[in-house]
Amino acid sequence: MHSVDFQRDFGHFSLTFVSIRVYLMIAAKLRFAGGSRYETDPRKQCQRKVRGMEVEIQREFPKAPLVGVGAVIVQEGRVLLVRRGSEPLKGHWTLPGGVLEVGESLVDGVVREIREETGLEVEAIELIELLDRIHKDGGRVRYHYVIADYLCRVTGGELRAASDADAVRWVERAEWNSHSALIVDPVTVRVLEKGWRRARALRTEGR
Repeated sequence: MHSVDFQRDFGHFSLTFVSIRVYLMIAAKLRFAGGSRYETDPRKQCQRKVRGMEVEIQREFPKAPLVGVGAVIVQEGRVLLVRRGSEPLKGHWTLPGGVLEVGESLVDGVVREIREETGLEVEAIELIELLDRIHKDGGRVRYHYVIADYLCRVTGGELRAASDADAVRWVERAEWNSHSALIVDPVTVRVLEKGWRRARALRTEGR
C-alpha cells in the first residue's frame, strides 16, 4: 500500500495507517449495506479504463454501494467547490471527487479525481469524514456511495472545470453558511465547516 508520511500532522501516525482504518470502516459499511461522478441513464453503465482494462461501474440502481472520495481543499480561507452537471444533486455546489478505481488507494484516488475534475494537483493531509450518500427513488435505492472526504492542500496545476463538473470556484465561508445564490446541501455544508475549521487549526499550529 502506498505510504505518505505526515508526521508533522499526525505525530507517530502516517496517512497509510489512517487509510487502513478507513478501508476497514468502508468494508463494514459495504457488508452491512447488502449487496462527491454519476451515470444519469439507469439502463447504462459507466465504463472506465482501470490499469489498461475496460471495467463497468453500475452507478444508478447499483447492486452494492460504491466507494467514493472527496476533497475539502482550503486555500487562503476559502474552499473549492464544483457545480454538478449531472444527477444526483445536479446544479448543486459540492466537494470535488469521484469513484475509487480498482487497485487504487484512497489517497491516490482523491489526488487523481481532483486533477481530473479541477485541473489542480493536491496533497491529502488527513481524513475529515467518512459518510454515506443514499438517494432513493420510491422504494428503490437509486444511488448509494460510501465517501471518504479528505482535507487537502493545493500543490500545483491550473484551475478549470472538467469531467462532470460544469463550474468550479473558490467559496468564502459566509457563502455556505448563508442563504446565498449557491445551492449547497446540508451534508456538504457540515463537511465543509469541519474541514475549514481543521485547516484553520493546523494553520494556527504552524502546520
